[in-house]
Amino acid sequence: MAIPPTLPVARTTPKGAKSLRAGNPWLYRTELAAPPDVTGPGAVVMVVDSQGNPIGQALYARRSPLALRLLTRTPPRELQVNDAFFRKRLEAALARRSSLSKRDGLRLVHGEADLLPGLFVDRYGKGLTLQTLSEGMDARKESLAKMLVALTGATHVVCRDDASGRDFEGLPRETRFLHGEGESRFTYHEGDNRFDVDLMGDMKTGAFLDQVDNHLRAGELARGEALDLFSYHGGFALSLARNCTSVIAVEQDEKAAARIGDNARANNRTNVTVEHANAFDVLKRFDSQSRRFDFIVLDPPGLAKRREGLETALRAYHELNLRALRCLKPDGVLVTCSCSGKLDRAGFEEMLLGAAADAKRPVQILERRGAGLDHPVLAGLPETEYLKALYVRAL
Repeated sequence: MAIPPTLPVARTTPKGAKSLRAGNPWLYRTELAAPPDVTGPGAVVMVVDSQGNPIGQALYARRSPLALRLLTRTPPRELQVNDAFFRKRLEAALARRSSLSKRDGLRLVHGEADLLPGLFVDRYGKGLTLQTLSEGMDARKESLAKMLVALTGATHVVCRDDASGRDFEGLPRETRFLHGEGESRFTYHEGDNRFDVDLMGDMKTGAFLDQVDNHLRAGELARGEALDLFSYHGGFALSLARNCTSVIAVEQDEKAAARIGDNARANNRTNVTVEHANAFDVLKRFDSQSRRFDFIVLDPPGLAKRREGLETALRAYHELNLRALRCLKPDGVLVTCSCSGKLDRAGFEEMLLGAAADAKRPVQILERRGAGLDHPVLAGLPETEYLKALYVRAL
């Protein structure tokens, strides 16, 4: 079958072709038999197997170990990848979230899961953050921002290309306005709690929107005295405060800890106390003091960003969960989370069961949860299921 001459051709190894055809949209450079002849950034290339049979069209990265990100399995003679193509993909991503239209804080585009590999867009009221983790999307972010403004009516689009994933791709880090200027603080809601966020200066893209549904669910279940560790801006803490008599929110980052206090006052959550401290140290102290709680949340940052750090991360997770279980009252509930992509769901649950055995606390697993509907998982790409949350009762 002849390949149209308009696109450079990338030839895969048999192993690479099998993986792409099985549903994985990524192809690493080690699985690339012959790279395409490209010069500029973000080229769209035709992907073929070792016999020259077409597989689809992909974004090619010149420096990243992840060489190809498949965009479509349709050949170029039937579908041209241009601005109209990307706009249709954006429109489809927004349409998938129509059931969440009442939310003013949510993810609008979730990378590979929305068939826009390496592109992530979050909404906070009238402000959007755009993050690109592929050379192909990085080269197009100005035009993508214009499309998003037209589709959403956003007044500001902030480029938050300051994540460590950019280093892996060989891309420079930067934070700047792609649309709008001046103030970068916006307001969004989680249930009936209001949060302020600085899209230029706060962590990640401003907040941790992947946890919003878990914040709300924890608030429904929580009662009595609660402890929220790694609280950041108080997403869990303020939700717990609706039904708890008291909540201690622990956060090591001084700026984030101050924001918890601001958010608690703005929402009249007078039963929230903020402690600016290290969560490991706080748990050790409460354990040694025999301080017990009815409800505890553990939501640490990613402790295993690379496979080689997994063993160390598991030890840290084990210690946190062991001490948290020891600090629970009988029938107390623990919400324990991991956003470490290299730790799969089975490994996370095995760690928790080991911690429960060491704590001599039988546990009931109440719910196994992940990110919300606005953060879908792409079947065939397990890396997109990075967030795990277990809701357990200690007996």
